[in-house]
Amino acid sequence: MADTNFKQTAQNVIPDDPEASAYRFIIVAAKRARQLQGGQRSLLPSTSKKPTVAAMEEVRRGLVEYVDLTRETPDGTVPPK
Repeated sequence: MADTNFKQTAQNVIPDDPEASAYRFIIVAAKRARQLQGGQRSLLPSTSKKPTVAAMEEVRRGLVEYVDLTRETPDGTVPPK
């Protein structure tokens, strides 16, 4: 029963967008959570004191910028790593 609740919660948190990757979402949220644990302030007023919850909400709302190094730029080149 606990697994079912987790799956329902995870599906509500991870964006259901064909262009979005669940793996990318998790990696970006994890890196943002580490920033929050390191002392950076949250971009949202949050009732949660857990940095992982705050980070996932920030990423889900599109407040955290990231660069996808696997995608080509408009001129057909891949950004440098």
